[in-house]
Amino acid sequence: MGKTILITGANRGIGLELTREFSAHGWRVLACCRDPQVAGELKNLAERLPEALRIFPLEVTDSARIQELSAVLADEAIDILLNNAGVSGPERQDFGAIDTDAWLRTFRINSIAPLDMAAAFVEQVARSRRKIIATVGSQLGSLTENTEGGMYAYRSSKAAAHMVTKNLAIDLHDRGIIAVALHPGWVRTRMGGPEAPVMPRQSAAELFQVLTSLTLKDSGKLWAHTGQVLPW
Repeated sequence: MGKTILITGANRGIGLELTREFSAHGWRVLACCRDPQVAGELKNLAERLPEALRIFPLEVTDSARIQELSAVLADEAIDILLNNAGVSGPERQDFGAIDTDAWLRTFRINSIAPLDMAAAFVEQVARSRRKIIATVGSQLGSLTENTEGGMYAYRSSKAAAHMVTKNLAIDLHDRGIIAVALHPGWVRTRMGGPEAPVMPRQSAAELFQVLTSLTLKDSGKLWAHTGQVLPW
């Protein structure tokens, strides 16, 4: 049986590197992004790997579009559903005035979309061999690890994504589905910035090892790209 992963936000950053990584290891990748027409690197990769990589347009804040894609992929067995699409939130996030609408959009993408995706694709995941739903969280969303404050929108949205993951691990356990959150590290992407110490390729390679080693006993945890379990 072939191995299939669906990745959201696959057009740049960690998502693009994960697409490359899984493709390189012989996986079929269902790569989703908001506008494939402007996803030049992803399109070039798909042209080189026509049998391994398919691209689908998807706006993760649109529940109707998620349901439509699920219908298109109704017959698939998806080993890993990887909720990678995410945003850092409004520019100003320290204590004080904050752009509430931007904060709500941050929640919509980082916290609510992963649950929408899980609900829409649970049957495809359940019929696969690996049965994994993974969501990119962050160490910055850990209550235990927060010693600096600030970043209200991003931290709170990732903490909420962690709770979604924990709930999925409980609610889907009897179906044999593994639900985990992932901390990819501080990665040198457009979101992470030029000072980030972890390169996207390194993070993707390490996350590949984490994801392909998971068993049901690993469900309901926040996994760092290094293989370390981080506290909620």
